[in-house]
Amino acid sequence: MLLDIVYIIIGIIGLVWGGNWLVTGSARLAESFGIPRLIVGLTIVALGTSSPELLVNLSSVLNGSTDLALGNVVGSNISNIGIILGISGIIAPIVVHATLIRREIPIMIVVAVGMYLLALDGQLNQFDGILLLLGFVAFNGLMIWVTLQNRPLAHVDDVAEFSTQEIRSIKRPIELARLVAGLVILIVGANLTVQGAINIATALGVSELIIGITIVAVGTSLPELMASLIAAIRKESELAIGNVVGSNIFNILLILGTTSAIQPINIPPSALQFDILVMLAFSLLLFPLAWMGNKLDRWECGVLLAGYVVFVLVTIL
Repeated sequence: MLLDIVYIIIGIIGLVWGGNWLVTGSARLAESFGIPRLIVGLTIVALGTSSPELLVNLSSVLNGSTDLALGNVVGSNISNIGIILGISGIIAPIVVHATLIRREIPIMIVVAVGMYLLALDGQLNQFDGILLLLGFVAFNGLMIWVTLQNRPLAHVDDVAEFSTQEIRSIKRPIELARLVAGLVILIVGANLTVQGAINIATALGVSELIIGITIVAVGTSLPELMASLIAAIRKESELAIGNVVGSNIFNILLILGTTSAIQPINIPPSALQFDILVMLAFSLLLFPLAWMGNKLDRWECGVLLAGYVVFVLVTIL
């Protein structure tokens, strides 16, 4: 168990370091190309920080641990909103971009509802997985189309505070290398953290479903947490919330879609009656909180964090 504790410590250090490089590289690349930082958070950063969930789910499904795979996605989506936005917003209120309220948050809700409807028959089969993957392709196509359509305006809005000389001084190969290195460090750090946590939990006799919903979900969400915390501290609030919303969409469409396309995932009745409904509730709650004043105040983020604590306590008990 001592070695597992060392794994967790090294993993967390890697997550902090990797998160710093990831946000720095992606933000500066966005500035140099005139790509909106919101789009960067919804695509590049979200995909990179969702990689641990994908790796964990693929390993779980291939080993027949479908409860762990399902719990990882559902638990990660809950912790993304409850923990990440909760803590980030307590540090500094999160300004919510208008397009996020009109487009991305509703898409996240629709995706979550769609997953629930597909799971009502007690299984996510290979056909369901293909549907989710098609949704992932459609979502990314939409993001690319929006970026191309709004490119001139986005350049003015997002890069206005930088002079032409400062933009030209950004060395794209260096920032790209920083971004890729950050993703690699995040993935390695997340894997070390999760593996250590799983070993400790298993030694203590915790069930696989609870491990998936709580420890594994939180562990694989640590990259999103580190990236969003750093973004919040740097006043890049649109990147912080864009990362969370994008990751939740990716978790269902890409990660759950990929794993269920490889092998059908059985849905326990308890997940349909409680865990997935909690995920839907968190997704639905985010919309009115973000809509009021176009920001998430500290007290609202405190409510999200408190809601997550209650969820974990109920799950454990």
